[in-house]
Amino acid sequence: MATSLLLIVLVALGARMGFAWSQARKMPAQALGVVPFQNEAGNIAYALAQARGFSNVFRMETGPTAWLAPVYPVILGAIFRIFGIFTPAAFFAAVMFNILCSAATCVPVFLIGKRMWSVGVGAGAAWLWAIFPNGILIPFEWIWDTSLATFLAATLLWATLELQESDRWSDWCVYGVLWGVTLLTNPAVGALLPFLLGWAALRGRSESKLRWKRAALAAGVTILCCLPWSIRNYAAFHHWIPLRSNLPYELWSGNNDVFDPNARTGRRVMTRMEEVRRYAMLGEVAFMREKREEALAFMRSHARLEVQLTWSRFLNFWLGTDAPWKNFIATDSWLIRVILLANSLTALGAVAGIVVLWRRSRGQRMVLPLAVYPLVFPLLYYVTHAQLRLRHPIDPVVMVLTVLVIAGVVERLTKRAVRQEQVAGG
Repeated sequence: MATSLLLIVLVALGARMGFAWSQARKMPAQALGVVPFQNEAGNIAYALAQARGFSNVFRMETGPTAWLAPVYPVILGAIFRIFGIFTPAAFFAAVMFNILCSAATCVPVFLIGKRMWSVGVGAGAAWLWAIFPNGILIPFEWIWDTSLATFLAATLLWATLELQESDRWSDWCVYGVLWGVTLLTNPAVGALLPFLLGWAALRGRSESKLRWKRAALAAGVTILCCLPWSIRNYAAFHHWIPLRSNLPYELWSGNNDVFDPNARTGRRVMTRMEEVRRYAMLGEVAFMREKREEALAFMRSHARLEVQLTWSRFLNFWLGTDAPWKNFIATDSWLIRVILLANSLTALGAVAGIVVLWRRSRGQRMVLPLAVYPLVFPLLYYVTHAQLRLRHPIDPVVMVLTVLVIAGVVERLTKRAVRQEQVAGG
């Protein structure tokens, strides 16, 4: 019963729906229909629902945008068309979509753990994901691509592990399509592409040249999936934007004079309205170019401060705060304490899980695809800016690694007990 995947998914679904119901009861219905959509995804979806195309990232007439990749805003736009624009019904539909994605993530988590170690590990990792605070909170708190990207990132790891034993060209094509959909949802996951695809090509059983040809096919299919969006961006901006344009802005938002107490400009806050006016005046391409230049200039002239900011972003990414102990003591909320504790323990579990895999003979050849999630994926956010929700796409793999630590300890204790019994019996 404890290893029933259906039961685990149902518990995950119930926990997320229960939290959403509890939180929604505390808020006015009118606010639920408006406030959660006051972000870039909601603004673009609003434009799509009004047949204005993929545009108006700040809900004003600023023209086409590539600020976000297209998949989630298109889904949100469809929800607006069906359930009404900025209505409570649209909000609950969007939350339900996020919840379904989050609960469905139990499936690849289970399959990854089962393949890496045992059914017990797969079930343990899926249970941990089902009750993990981030997984319960984020589908309700963020009307964003986060839950969908998390499901896709976990599915990609499972598909990679399966692909190493497949010589069918069709499987590699499907793998390329999966990567294409993922990149068009959250391009940040693309940092894992060369590692996962390369590992799948190297670890196969067939002749190496054919494996690399299949890997090239998967890469080609991925590019073909993304190509129409890239062509659209070039046609709209006359500038090469493969997936999304906002990286310079994200870099600037974490590296500017606001973070320097001795800045001559005297600027102490970033105001959204000020940036929106600047964006409207310059246009998206010029605005991003300006932000990139400002960010790089700040980073070059504040080398020592950058070290401090990187450490702060590291803590924010993994724990949600750059002062975890202080916040843990100061808060009156047990929910916040549980979140801090859960994220701290699983962050440590991710590191320890990599070590456990490396020390296990069979795990050494399997460690790379899991290790790149906590080691490679966060690097972008250490440089730009970090929030706890940005960690979420790798949380399912973090759950697997954490449970692998427990499995490794149990395995070692079991072997020790067997040896002791053999010595005593001998």
